[in-house]
Amino acid sequence: MNYTETLDYLFTSLPSFQSVGGAAYKPGLERISDFCRKIGNPQRNYFIIHIAGTNGKGSVSNMLAAVLQQAGYQVGLYTSPHLADFRERIRVNGEMISKQKVANFVNKYRKSMEEAQLSFFEMTTALAFDYFAQSEVEVAVIETGLGGRLDATNIVIPAVSVITNIGLEHTEYLGDSLPKIAREKGGIIKKSIPVIVGEKNSAYNLVLEEIAEDRHSAVIYAPEAFECHKQYTEAGYQVFDMIRTRDNQQYTLRLPLLGEYQRQNLTTVCTIADFLHENTPLSISRRAFVEGLRECTAITGFRGRWDIISKNPMIICDTAHNAHGLEKVAAQLERVECENLYCVMGFCEDKDIKSILALMPKRAHYIFTRAESRRAATTESLAALATELGLNFECCESVKDAVEMAKGKMGANDALYIGGSTFVVAEVLE
Repeated sequence: MNYTETLDYLFTSLPSFQSVGGAAYKPGLERISDFCRKIGNPQRNYFIIHIAGTNGKGSVSNMLAAVLQQAGYQVGLYTSPHLADFRERIRVNGEMISKQKVANFVNKYRKSMEEAQLSFFEMTTALAFDYFAQSEVEVAVIETGLGGRLDATNIVIPAVSVITNIGLEHTEYLGDSLPKIAREKGGIIKKSIPVIVGEKNSAYNLVLEEIAEDRHSAVIYAPEAFECHKQYTEAGYQVFDMIRTRDNQQYTLRLPLLGEYQRQNLTTVCTIADFLHENTPLSISRRAFVEGLRECTAITGFRGRWDIISKNPMIICDTAHNAHGLEKVAAQLERVECENLYCVMGFCEDKDIKSILALMPKRAHYIFTRAESRRAATTESLAALATELGLNFECCESVKDAVEMAKGKMGANDALYIGGSTFVVAEVLE
């Protein structure tokens, strides 16, 4: 099979969560463990930082990968989902895996994968592990797919585990409360390996502490390790004045990611990098840390987080797609200086859409749309919810047409936000 045929095989024979939602979810570690054993356990050939969480995983993973690359290491980065190209999921030093490597792996192991009944995500995870070993990666940043305890990535033995935060999402699979979801995500904590937690939250911290105590693992809270004393925007960057609390060491860090919510993610990255430098053979100089963060989007190709795709007119897109994440996006939208705010939004039907819309700015004019995905909610269902909430809206069936409609309405001092779903943002960035 060539690359095009390989992708067709993967997306039809091995459905992805991105495509079909819960129907693709196959929890458990037996299949991936057995398969990786057959291909030589490639995930044991490099240092790993394992990252779980409801929101922020992608930002933390990309920032950290950029810092490690700037420090001189050969760095693997495994994230999901992708926006425009499947190969975005698997990168080495910022470069996507080649089409030929994807095809070669599937052609070589197709029979074994079918016999093992691997899911799409399990296959992709094994592909990443194998490619990183082939590429002589020294350290890999591995993001979980769904949850943690039963996620396919959880066969790794990391140098450190990371849980960015916990919010209510995928409750049908992970549990209907923050403590229940914390128990699932806390499943990535390994015996005697510290876990860095991105926020202090009394609703679930005790659960993580109990798991860590049972496994004799230390818990490090990022907000206790680093504090942000000032946050502002300057020349296309967010600037953060950070202080390391143990010795009052000061850092001025520039970040090309402009979402105000990146403050928490940056605090987490500071804590991870400091831990790695102090407690593992991985050395990260101050210069590498500062430069890696400043150039993180250029190094890793990271897109879709408060991504300003036009300044005149102002057009912003963001992949936040649950209430936990969109609450912070909505707060920043309220502070955008403009005469009129337009929002082009579409959602996956399995989200708590009404709760999300209730968080969004009431002053905005909404154009609801439907991405080209089987999981996308209909515009009729969105219209019904918007009517209940008293929002000013209209509907447009395609993302492209919805954006063009919004642009046609905009004046010179207006702003447009595009989001609600990864699929909507992906179509815009394409």
